[in-house]
Amino acid sequence: QVQLVESGGGLVQAGGSLRLSCAASGRTFSSYGAGWFRQAAGKEREFVASITRSGGGTYYADSVKGRFTISRDNAKNTVYLQMNSLKPEDTAVYYCAATRRFTIVTPRGEYDYWGQGTQVTVSS
Repeated sequence: QVQLVESGGGLVQAGGSLRLSCAASGRTFSSYGAGWFRQAAGKEREFVASITRSGGGTYYADSVKGRFTISRDNAKNTVYLQMNSLKPEDTAVYYCAATRRFTIVTPRGEYDYWGQGTQVTVSS
């Protein structure tokens, strides 16, 4: 079992930045790939970014490529999402997830554990 707790969400103006953190507890977090998803009001949860177990591989949704950066610190059992140049359309609840898969995966069904989410609101 892996427990995930997100933090770092909040209200920011368009063009601003936020850094989300996802703290993991339970089994060794370095044994899991990780990802960030988001869900805007009235919409389905969508993939944002993913990172491999070692952190050597990353992948981003086209909508955030060049603005968001996913990283991890396995010594601290934490995954981060640095979000720059935020836009109002980035407003959503952001979820951290962990997967047993060895490679980058994007579908929600490939992730085994989820956090409770943190709200990000970008004002125009």
